[in-house]
Amino acid sequence: MNIRRLSLNGLLLALAFVFSYIEWLLPEILLIPGAKPGLANIVIVTALYCVGAGDALLINVVRMILVGFTFGNLTALLFGLAGGLFSFGVMVLLKKTKRFGIAGVSIAGGVCHNLGQLAAAVIVMQTTAVLYYLPYLILLGAAAGLIVGLISGLCVRALTAHGNANADGR
Repeated sequence: MNIRRLSLNGLLLALAFVFSYIEWLLPEILLIPGAKPGLANIVIVTALYCVGAGDALLINVVRMILVGFTFGNLTALLFGLAGGLFSFGVMVLLKKTKRFGIAGVSIAGGVCHNLGQLAAAVIVMQTTAVLYYLPYLILLGAAAGLIVGLISGLCVRALTAHGNANADGR
């Protein structure tokens, strides 16, 4: 890994961590416990398109581990990893099809993040009662994914226009 790529990945990781910290500071304004807008995913989606899936995955996993140990607990880390890895996998697959734009990929990622966390909750809590939240989580995930995708699209265009990244993620 060359120094420019390492530096860019370090900056993206730091930015994603700061966005996670800002989210941690936000009060729970929604009626669903733990529902947040997913600000750090702006960085992750942008990284997926600008530095590629491998580097974006590394940034995402390291951020989730750091956030889990800094602001959460083992359960929060488990839920974050379940949602984050599932959503990232879906986003990578959808991006590869070239049938979806950045916003579409991000919407799927937002919904799948919530589905992954809900699956983890069912397993950890050993109850399906949490599935009551499913319709709300789908709507919130889609809305957050749309906003994240639109902002990420602007970031990708800005970075590629100035030669700071590759539009195809390589």
